[in-house]
Amino acid sequence: MSTRLKDWIVIFVCVVSVLGTSCKVTKPNDYIEESVSIDLLSQLKEIPQVKRITELETSDHFTQHVELWFEQLVDPQNPESETFEQRVLVAHSDNEAPVIVELQGYQIYSSKAGELASMFKGNQITIEHRFFANSKPEGEIPWEHLTLENAAMDQHNVITAIRSVLYPENKFLSTGISKGGQVTAIHRSMYPNDVDASVCYVAPLNFEREDKRIYHFLDTVGTEEQRSKIETFQILCFEMKTEILEELKAEQLENNYEWDMSLEKAFEYYVLEYPFAFWQWGGVSFEDIPDGEAGSDSILNHLLGVSGVSFFESSGVENLRPFFWSAMSEIGMYGYEYEPFEEYLSAKEDYTFEFTFPKGHAPVYSNVAMKRVNIFIQEKGTNMMFIYGGRDTWSATAVQLSDEAIKRGLKKYVNPVGHHGTRIRDFKNEQGSEIIGDLETWLEVKVTQD
Repeated sequence: MSTRLKDWIVIFVCVVSVLGTSCKVTKPNDYIEESVSIDLLSQLKEIPQVKRITELETSDHFTQHVELWFEQLVDPQNPESETFEQRVLVAHSDNEAPVIVELQGYQIYSSKAGELASMFKGNQITIEHRFFANSKPEGEIPWEHLTLENAAMDQHNVITAIRSVLYPENKFLSTGISKGGQVTAIHRSMYPNDVDASVCYVAPLNFEREDKRIYHFLDTVGTEEQRSKIETFQILCFEMKTEILEELKAEQLENNYEWDMSLEKAFEYYVLEYPFAFWQWGGVSFEDIPDGEAGSDSILNHLLGVSGVSFFESSGVENLRPFFWSAMSEIGMYGYEYEPFEEYLSAKEDYTFEFTFPKGHAPVYSNVAMKRVNIFIQEKGTNMMFIYGGRDTWSATAVQLSDEAIKRGLKKYVNPVGHHGTRIRDFKNEQGSEIIGDLETWLEVKVTQD
């Protein structure tokens, strides 16, 4: 849910996507047939919707790598609709290896092999989400067509087209991280036969525009001493508001920052966001939290380093507006428990994310789609795995598997001390072996460590 993003998430996603288990894939009988190369460019050009295609440099274990632009209908319900081109990366490794479909919740941040493609030495298809980065129509975005259903249809179109020309017999696994994990579950619920298995990393399943389960998590995570230290820092920020605002003005001038609200209110948002971000990423130790002896510049640097400038700054909001639209219309998000700090706040109103609405548009929230996703998971889904970090704020709204879902073989693994960067490699010993065993069974291949 980024889902939410921080300034440094681009670097974070790129780094974690490179890291993976060094391994090789063998057939169940340990017999490896000699791979036959394919002409990736010419075969993909056979797809009518492919309008542009470019060969890329190879990396990792891939032998061929291309970028293509796939034509999609802006309104899939209308055959006469205008179209846009969606960015897709195809990285080929082996004709018979599994195909890992990386479903992005945002733009494509990396062309590297993800954890699962690295683990299985698999082929990889990476699909940018509709209306992010360059995968959008020219001119003003038609926000009414940014829906979960339309995005899932985009992904269905890409997967089925590429499967038909390149990998008709291969096993397919879809996966995604954070909002990409949400997208993975949503697509699977709408097109269950597009892939054979799915792995959803740190994916929230929200049922409200401001899901209140977040509040309970922040009130109970960690120890009382740790939670108290976070709240003490927030109060310190508010008590030093005047001095810190002077520092923020200097940052604004130096970096050309802008906010679609007063500077004071923007500062207040950063302070309210702090505990959510602190627990989500887990990148800062409690010993690093400044106290009253620190200067206003040190306090501001720490605050912005944790909460992230771009989450509220105008250019960052503009880049993330498609996310905010989806969050505020269908996938849900969170709000803030601002009542303990009311005496310090400039606005006597709720601090929500309505400031992210596109001008002239106000999405109406409905949880119908997310409830349908949950029903699918609990009653029909097969070969699905959910990976979480127990200290990640987004684990507050994690999928809760029913007994029926567990009996059907759905899996959920939680690293108790993990945060939003939790991946399969973080599970060791028996639990790690169990995860690998699940995936081997679903994809009908064996993974052996180098």
